[in-house]
Amino acid sequence: MKRLVWLTFLLILSMGTVLAQATATQPSPTASAATPTADQIIDNYVKALGGKDALAKVNSRVAKGKLDIAAANISGTFEAQNKGPNLTSMNAELANFGTLRQGYDGTVAWEANPMVGLREKSGVELADTKLEAELQREIKFKELYPKLEAKGKQKVGEKDAYVVLATPKEGTPITMFFDAQSGLLLKDEQERETPEGKVPTQTFLEDYREVDGIKIPFKVRQVNPMFELVITFTEIKHNGTIDDTKFKKPAN
Repeated sequence: MKRLVWLTFLLILSMGTVLAQATATQPSPTASAATPTADQIIDNYVKALGGKDALAKVNSRVAKGKLDIAAANISGTFEAQNKGPNLTSMNAELANFGTLRQGYDGTVAWEANPMVGLREKSGVELADTKLEAELQREIKFKELYPKLEAKGKQKVGEKDAYVVLATPKEGTPITMFFDAQSGLLLKDEQERETPEGKVPTQTFLEDYREVDGIKIPFKVRQVNPMFELVITFTEIKHNGTIDDTKFKKPAN
């Protein structure tokens, strides 16, 4: 589900806001002899979500929800579509701003908004979009991120979390924090490439609910140096028919 969150977040960033480049100071993870390996942590995560078999049954996903940035008085609704293996698109309607669109058709990644019009992504930004677009990303995680490093244990709120640094073949490394009890992903940290430059961001995943045997966070908070974006999913459906034209770059 995080791919849906990032699409929404990057659409918000595309408004042209000048972003600060500072990031909050976090306590360093502590090493522990009891800390499992990175592979074990990822395997436990897949099991916690519902297991490989349940995840493999999903061939498409449609998600609807709302978003809110209280500090900027911005709110709106969105709908996102994902289709295997790696097609994705999103439309967001923001009050007093208009329609924001973004997509990836397996080759071309694009976005469109009223301020800058239509553009294609390239370089690191394209590589990150490819990673986020993988519908069965959790199953393919070790393939997509061949370098996985366990970095000890750290608190996320009141919970103990195992820390894993994942480095992809291409794109941006990501630091993930997995609940030591449930195995679920609580938070991740990443410095993402955007048209406004690199943006350090923390993502908190909350309110996990089961949909078709898979646990999905229905509330996600994105925190960056400028604002906090809260995303709440209101409807998630799997394995419906989605026309491939939804993912194609529009003519204008």
